[in-house]
Amino acid sequence: MNLKKLLIILLAVTCVSFAASAEVRLPQLFQSGMVMQRGKPIPVWGWADKGEQVTITFQKKTYTTTADDQGCWRIDLPKMKAGGPFQMSINQLTIDNILIGDVWLLSGQSNIDVTIERVYPQYVNEIDQFNIDQVRLFRVQNETSTHGVKDDIRQTNINWKPLTKQNAWLFSAAGSFLGKRMFEKNKVPQGIIVNSWGGTPIEAWISADSLKNDYPMLLKRMAIYQNDNYVRAQMQANGAASRQWNEMLNKEDNVETYSSPTCQDNDWQTINQDSWSLRHTGSIWLRQHIIIDKVHAGKPARLLLGTLYDQDITYLNGQQIGSTGYQYPPRRYDIPEGLLKEGDNVIAIRFINKNGAVHFIPQKPYMLCFGDDRFSQNPMPKDVIPLGKEWKCHIGAEMPPSPGGDVSLQNQPTTLYNAVLHPLAPYAISGVVWYQGESNTGNPAPYADYLKKLMGCWRDRWQDQQMPFCIVQLANYDGRQQTGFPRPIVYPEEPVNSGWAQLREAQRTAAKADPYAALAVINDLGETVDIHPLRKKEVAERIGLCFDRLVFNDKKVSLSPEVIATEIQDDKLILTLDQPIQSGTLHEFEVAGADGKFVNATATADGNRITIVSPLNRSPLNIRYAWKDDPKSDVRSLTGLPMSSFELNINK
Repeated sequence: MNLKKLLIILLAVTCVSFAASAEVRLPQLFQSGMVMQRGKPIPVWGWADKGEQVTITFQKKTYTTTADDQGCWRIDLPKMKAGGPFQMSINQLTIDNILIGDVWLLSGQSNIDVTIERVYPQYVNEIDQFNIDQVRLFRVQNETSTHGVKDDIRQTNINWKPLTKQNAWLFSAAGSFLGKRMFEKNKVPQGIIVNSWGGTPIEAWISADSLKNDYPMLLKRMAIYQNDNYVRAQMQANGAASRQWNEMLNKEDNVETYSSPTCQDNDWQTINQDSWSLRHTGSIWLRQHIIIDKVHAGKPARLLLGTLYDQDITYLNGQQIGSTGYQYPPRRYDIPEGLLKEGDNVIAIRFINKNGAVHFIPQKPYMLCFGDDRFSQNPMPKDVIPLGKEWKCHIGAEMPPSPGGDVSLQNQPTTLYNAVLHPLAPYAISGVVWYQGESNTGNPAPYADYLKKLMGCWRDRWQDQQMPFCIVQLANYDGRQQTGFPRPIVYPEEPVNSGWAQLREAQRTAAKADPYAALAVINDLGETVDIHPLRKKEVAERIGLCFDRLVFNDKKVSLSPEVIATEIQDDKLILTLDQPIQSGTLHEFEVAGADGKFVNATATADGNRITIVSPLNRSPLNIRYAWKDDPKSDVRSLTGLPMSSFELNINK
């Protein structure tokens, strides 16, 4: 090749490279199928070369700007009415199938993450009919940052997909039902942005600037993880330790023998799943023989194995039919056609446990389900064979505790605000759902202040001090049922200073103090034995009611009852509520005198008043309602909404 040709090629490559570098880049949120917010200015922003002109063409109008010295640019489109689909051109880029409607941001921890797949048995017919093109789903991919804020989120797998059963299957159930509910009510397109991470505390979602004055120790804690070499070494060491532990376990455990239908288990210990619990590190095998009649032999089925602690691998007649890596998901394992045979069949469960006590959750369903309705649990399938309570039990392998642990950067202060919240702004939205709190119940005291700071820094980021927040209060749940030693629930219990109730109170007081926040009370939608209750459609309905009031100013909508006045009459305490409630005898009220010791009290409801009879020999000074992890919440509005738990000093 001569010199002239070489120079021509180099020049061409240089020109191509320059042209490529000059292309406009958009945030991940701006993709085909997106929903943009109606009735507000619509920021569109991105990056380009310094000084480059950026031109947007949308709905037959053109808007231009120039990238600044850092290569950043932004154009605010004017307010628009709901509609679409539209196309937008931004220099060389084209975005198709754009809708204009309402956009909702849902954030928090694992109860936002609970998927349509998880709740499917509760709503089989409705989910089977999911097919609403005007409801679009967007999932923010998990990421952390200990080195300050990022300018964009990671590339995501769900890019503004329409609401169908397939698209929603692994998407947030609360988000899916909220989008459907708001579309059916308001008849305009709905955009659902889910930005959540299971197990994360509220501190991870708050900006450093909001924490630095009042909580400097939190930022010092986070600063430890700013050493990338330390984090990398720790993660590599933990990964190596976990792999070594599993290799040792699998080498010692006799999987082929214990899972086989021909394994001789006559001399194994017999246990009852309702009372059995065993502290053991390593593997434990449980086997149950079940007789299948000629009618059910060979048919496909679904095995319901309730909820187990912790990891399980389950076999039927020697063939693995399912596995679950941690305690919370319900075990629903599909059995293929032909695997069940007439006569004796063997279910074998291999528990793998690294800490705590291996156990069943007795209150969950344990059965084989047949027929076309086998995927439903509400109502329960018609053709079922219950499993027995008794299992044969045998130690598989005994192991030392697994060393190390996850670095869990997502649990450190500011890391999620930096990586996945900050980059979303200023994308125009209608409101925020904050559905979190379980991870902060061990230290509820600062939560109200944390929540105030979170709402404040998010509003600052969007430059919208009136941005609506719906705070979803903690559901009822009794974590003591998950310890491995099932405890009978005796009602009424003596008063306790519940951490869950304290956090609910923080959520209530933070919402009440904020004119642009509302509380979705769900203390009747939880499950005593499951931190991830399945009634997410009902949760979405209550979120929707909050937005009906906050966003659309629908004054006909009543939310949960609230106390607006107190009055003492001899040994009685009269509470006046903001609305009538269902009449009758009430539970879960407690009163205390000057010593601060709470005792149970009787109460009745009539109209919008609650009369509490104090068992004290003097007038009470404090009152609490539903002050338990898993209360029996029976104060209800006439429409059935429960009242929040609360603690009041009646002298104030």
